[in-house]
Amino acid sequence: MRKLYFLVPGTGGKFACGGLWAELKTLNLAQQICSAEVVTYRQRENTTLFLDDVLQQKNLENIIFVISWGFDVGKLATRLKPYHVIYHAHSSGYPFNLPPEIPIITVSRNTMGYWGQRSPNSLIYYLPNQISDQFQNLNLERDIDVLVQVRKSSEYLLQVLIPALQQQCHVCVVDSYVADLDKLFNRAKVYLYDSAEYWAQQGVSEGFGLQPMEAMACGCQVFSSVNGGLSDYLDPGFNCHKIAGYSLEYDVQRILKLVKIATPINLSDQFFSEYRTANIIQRLTVILQEVNEFFDHKQNHSSNIPSLTKTRVKTLQLQRIWNKLKQKYFR
Repeated sequence: MRKLYFLVPGTGGKFACGGLWAELKTLNLAQQICSAEVVTYRQRENTTLFLDDVLQQKNLENIIFVISWGFDVGKLATRLKPYHVIYHAHSSGYPFNLPPEIPIITVSRNTMGYWGQRSPNSLIYYLPNQISDQFQNLNLERDIDVLVQVRKSSEYLLQVLIPALQQQCHVCVVDSYVADLDKLFNRAKVYLYDSAEYWAQQGVSEGFGLQPMEAMACGCQVFSSVNGGLSDYLDPGFNCHKIAGYSLEYDVQRILKLVKIATPINLSDQFFSEYRTANIIQRLTVILQEVNEFFDHKQNHSSNIPSLTKTRVKTLQLQRIWNKLKQKYFR
């Protein structure tokens, strides 16, 4: 297999976020299959390769560049056009298109559907994000009634729902990075997550939404929005509850009911197996084998399937209208 270079703007500082950690997790999993390294392209770092330097190397036909940072993907795809490139797609909705020579690996079926429509001539694969093994129910005493993380939370959640709940139960609000989040989830009865408003402001989708799944694995009852990638695995009424449901009073009523019962959710290991390490490594192995075969083919063959451009869509629409008119008036 060709060597993988995972491109990120930087590995820390202002670039630290859930998307970066997810990408570095994927890098670590890929290293169990083939040679793989991280490469930065905005921030030079002493311990990592830098893209400008890498592009000076020879024999780059044996390299695959993995791009993922949504707002940079369009420019990177253009810059790396002479080389083998994979797009590791987290969120959807960014204002760029991709040519069919760039395979797309999506972290959710929601994102896969988006690219299946937007880029129908590309190779597209599904590789969910990993949920680490430490996220499991440890059967600890749950001394936190309701747990909330400030980041990505809606104005309604932070300014309306939480103050109402704080009058009646113990609410823990986290507004900083937590190293041992699994321990915190194991102390909480209910976890609240409401990211639809945040992603609407960003103009892109929730790529996967790992925190509600991690909370569920630790036994938390989850109240969540079901936007974007969250819709892959959240099933209101069966494994979670829909937050912001009709009224503040109804949200409070449902949450306090679960706080009072204090019964952890108990989902089967099979439910989480799709997102655990063993399955992801197995899927990634198959995907990388296929992608390497594709790049072998691409070196000697050009794409010859018409792209679904705006112009072609308009042409097809006009053809459809004309065919209807012919059937109606010229039979």
